[in-house]
Amino acid sequence: MNKQMNLAGWNKSLFLSVLLLMGTVAEADPLKDFNGKPQAIKNFTGQGKWLVVMIWASDCHVCNVEAKHYIHFHDRYKNKNARILGISIDGQAKKAEAEKFIQRHHTTFPNLIGEPLEVAQWFVDLTGADWVGTPTFLIYNPKGELVVQQVGAVPVKLIEDFIQKESKSNPTPENHTDI
Repeated sequence: MNKQMNLAGWNKSLFLSVLLLMGTVAEADPLKDFNGKPQAIKNFTGQGKWLVVMIWASDCHVCNVEAKHYIHFHDRYKNKNARILGISIDGQAKKAEAEKFIQRHHTTFPNLIGEPLEVAQWFVDLTGADWVGTPTFLIYNPKGELVVQQVGAVPVKLIEDFIQKESKSNPTPENHTDI
């Protein structure tokens, strides 16, 4: 009987350890900078600025066509109250293509990279929505709260209007309306 209790206790400990590990893995962002250093989205959010996250792929036609608009948005507002963060889903297998995308478009906003399936699962865990593809956008308010997720191209004017409207309806020092 003592062996059964010890075995049961061991199984319970193993089960709880696996659950804890699974929770830790699920909460971790699957993102790295292009030098291979692990990054977390929280390192970019909640710094008193709106953050627009553009999830892209180097072979995404819409991403390539629209990139210039988001670069212009970032350059226009980065010293005011909004900025862009790019997340490539090209993964290590297509990292060279992702780097070419960044060079080809003279991307001025920071970019991270992740494995396609891991980024898709991260998106599902974060938003509760199904992953559809690229481009996909996330918008975080100046407090670092995710307030919008949208699949497909989003006109910059729509983002500007949204930020301006939200900043006026929730005035705080972080929400000043420079847009």
